[in-house]
Amino acid sequence: MSANRKFGFYMLLAPLVLWLLLLIILPHINLAVLSLQERVGVGQYETSFANYATFIQEPLYLATFARTAIMSILATLLTLLIGFPVAYYIAKMARGRKRSVLFLMCLIPFWVSELVRTFGWMILLRETGVVSSFLQWAGIVSGPVELLYNDAAIMIGLVYTSMLFMVVPLVTTLDSLDDSVIEAGYDLGGKPASILREIVIPHAMPGIVSGCIVVFMLSLGNYLTPIMLGGKDSLWFTELIYSQFIVRFNWELGAAFGFLLLFLSSVIVWAALRLTGQTLEKTMG
Repeated sequence: MSANRKFGFYMLLAPLVLWLLLLIILPHINLAVLSLQERVGVGQYETSFANYATFIQEPLYLATFARTAIMSILATLLTLLIGFPVAYYIAKMARGRKRSVLFLMCLIPFWVSELVRTFGWMILLRETGVVSSFLQWAGIVSGPVELLYNDAAIMIGLVYTSMLFMVVPLVTTLDSLDDSVIEAGYDLGGKPASILREIVIPHAMPGIVSGCIVVFMLSLGNYLTPIMLGGKDSLWFTELIYSQFIVRFNWELGAAFGFLLLFLSSVIVWAALRLTGQTLEKTMG
């Protein structure tokens, strides 16, 4: 490689390296050091694992993380169950302009901020909202119904917020499945359920795992949706991190919580990859 080509390659690589170094690597190193600092006096610190021990010893912190992880897994599964038929229809059944319109409809909600979308759900689900008014008009309920500030509202918000990140990798993967393979399955006497199980799902598995990883990580690290739709009594791990940093000014414990969230979520993703027999190279390739 000539000197000019080397220089051009390094110049193209420089923005990515700077992005990773300044916005990801250095802040994480700083947080790692901070998480190992224990405050022993005014302006005095010593290095220890006391902040991590606090997480293990406090039942509320463990319960909050477990609840956050379980609800994020459920949100991921619901997103997959809803998103897979949508992606299959777009990739294999819709044609021409109809396909483009359907895909565009999946993108439209993301043209506005997450805050606006969450406020939209609050307007729909509140006591005087559209859903409550419709239920009263239909005679299903006799009075206003408060559908906000519960786990169901949080789940709706998480699924809605993450849907695009499940549909896109699924559409991409399913689009590469040759229609003739599906037709051959029918010609050999296969039923829709068996073709789905034996042909479609195995082919789409990299897209399924990729979408599930992205949706799970987004749900686990979501702050706005659980707080707004779940109310002040909602227990979400990112709220604990925010509270330590902003409310209590305990940056040491907040940094430890942040690293625990990163580590434990990585363990869950690793376990999911092992269970499905997939690799990151396959799912992200």
